[in-house]
Amino acid sequence: MSALFESLFDIIYLISVIILGIIIYKNAINYEHKLFGIMAIVLGFGDSFHLVPRIISILTNDFASNIVALGIGQMITSITMTIFYIILYKIFKIRYNKTNTKLLDYFIYSLAFIRILLSMLPQNQWTLLNKSYSWAIYRNIPFLILGIIIIILFLTETKNNKNDLYSNMWIAISLSFGFYIPVVILSPIYPLIGTLMIPKTLAYVWIVYLGYKDNKKDCPHF
Repeated sequence: MSALFESLFDIIYLISVIILGIIIYKNAINYEHKLFGIMAIVLGFGDSFHLVPRIISILTNDFASNIVALGIGQMITSITMTIFYIILYKIFKIRYNKTNTKLLDYFIYSLAFIRILLSMLPQNQWTLLNKSYSWAIYRNIPFLILGIIIIILFLTETKNNKNDLYSNMWIAISLSFGFYIPVVILSPIYPLIGTLMIPKTLAYVWIVYLGYKDNKKDCPHF
């Protein structure tokens, strides 16, 4: 029953974020919302590289035969999640008219580059059953720093404006990292911690839904 629940959850998640992304993109009346649609589509397709092999493995009860696909899928997801936050940073800059951010840009893009580079290195042992625990920590350090910066940016910009539909964006991002980091650190020791990926995934759905609501508000023919 738990295997069926997880599989259905993953399928509904992938379909939902991709469809929402397409709807946002098709109905966007400005560049900000077009980017948000692209970001949601990147999220869905990126996660599918890992979740589709996982769904197959769960339903067939055969992880060993799919270990390479699962590992490569995880690597792709690590990269696309980084791209997701880079797009979200760009959306932040456009929405709040942030132009004099050259130093912050360099720092953000450097963190993203380091994260992607670390994710692509063979030391991660993506295609092995027992992947490198140390490298899971290494590649997520720049990712966590990137996330904290984006959380602070949205919190600072929206804290005095509760009418902004992105006023809860920092909470959704905080939850996504708050559920994700314990999985990285503790799930190899306590596998049950891996269930936190479910609320982590819901936090991403919330992020996408915030963009959907904002686009719907601004689009008269939605």
